[in-house]
Amino acid sequence: MAVTLEQAQRVGCTCVKALLRFAFMVANNLVAIPSYVLYLIVLQPLRVLDSKSFWYIEGVLFKWLLAMVASWGWWAGYTVVEWGDDVKAVSEDEAMVLVNHQATGDVCTLMMCLQDKGTVVRQMMWLMDHIFKYTNFGIVSLIHGDFFIRQGREHRDQQLVLLKEHLEKYYRSRNRKWIVLFPEGGFLRKRRETSQAFAKKNNLPFLKHVTLPRLGATQVILKTLVAPQENGTPAGGDAVIKESKPKGLQWVIDTTIAYSKGEPIDIQTWILGYRQPTVTHVHYR
Repeated sequence: MAVTLEQAQRVGCTCVKALLRFAFMVANNLVAIPSYVLYLIVLQPLRVLDSKSFWYIEGVLFKWLLAMVASWGWWAGYTVVEWGDDVKAVSEDEAMVLVNHQATGDVCTLMMCLQDKGTVVRQMMWLMDHIFKYTNFGIVSLIHGDFFIRQGREHRDQQLVLLKEHLEKYYRSRNRKWIVLFPEGGFLRKRRETSQAFAKKNNLPFLKHVTLPRLGATQVILKTLVAPQENGTPAGGDAVIKESKPKGLQWVIDTTIAYSKGEPIDIQTWILGYRQPTVTHVHYR
């Protein structure tokens, strides 16, 4: 079928816009990420003298970097509508955030959603695939104290031990509040068939839009971060007033990302902006 002049112009305009966006993103990263690293190198004496203030400043810089990434999507017209419970109300409490996983753009979508949730962004810890360690943002996540988990049955037991050690060493010492993980263990398109076969074999729900979660990391987080209980009160503590919550992990936030027409946004689209403006829906429970 012949391409009309109007169609050719539209394609050309999209390509030029994508190239300009890509150049801007590269410049953005070349300035922002080294700046983050250099500021924290200069502030190392403060880390020794006043660790709490150091990690507060690091958190502010980290939030700015995530806002930068979120702005790329906003600039391309990729917006978010949020539904369900008001999670901002528990932004000062410790929480585990469970998120379904469809594409690399899920992370960018969360970065956009969480910007207005109080201090959450600067005090959160991410669990992500180890491959992200080797991306442009890897050095930032490494400094911030995120955990890179290696997939695969042969690595599972060792990774869970390392996760427990990581939480014990960094979570409370850096005053983290929320921990974000994708318990499905991979993208929906790669895991759906295996998940459905497992569900059928074990008489579990047959899911189409999400997959059955893997429990290893979730169980480690709960066992490590939830305050021990004795007859409804924190172990070793005095009696607590009814309805009050013990210190430690207090909430599990079930987060579901739903893309228009079931077509997820990947990181390439988020950066280049070649897809038409679209609305992504995020539900919290």
